[in-house]
Amino acid sequence: MEATRKLKKSVIIKQRKEQEKAQVGGASTAKLVNCPTSPRKMRLVVDLIRGEKVENALFILKHTNKEAAIRVEKLLLSAIKNWEAKNEDKSVEESGLFVKEVFVDGGRQLKRLRPAPQGRGYRIRKRSNHVTLVVDSKNNVAQN
Repeated sequence: MEATRKLKKSVIIKQRKEQEKAQVGGASTAKLVNCPTSPRKMRLVVDLIRGEKVENALFILKHTNKEAAIRVEKLLLSAIKNWEAKNEDKSVEESGLFVKEVFVDGGRQLKRLRPAPQGRGYRIRKRSNHVTLVVDSKNNVAQN
């Protein structure tokens, strides 16, 4: 009789990652962590590209006059590269890639004090955010 061995959590996580890499096709994800912009400002940019085709989204981000657009554009390019790595036999143009899901979560806050009248101090919260972007192909969504 074989004794069952309990695996460490880190080993289980490694195995899951290897399984995800082994799966060919499907959506690919890119994450931007601790971006020093407030989540509210980032959501304004992210809402512009949700559900758009990748080519359209890149065009929108290129011509959006906000600092957050530059960071989201780099993130979108990273997600496209991740998708290409997963699907080596398919091309981006023929597959009809689109932004399936994109959301912004609040990150850590740096708390600072600004001098105020009569010896007081006002608290300043320097916010940051986490952005998660998922790219998928139209062909893959139609199959599911």
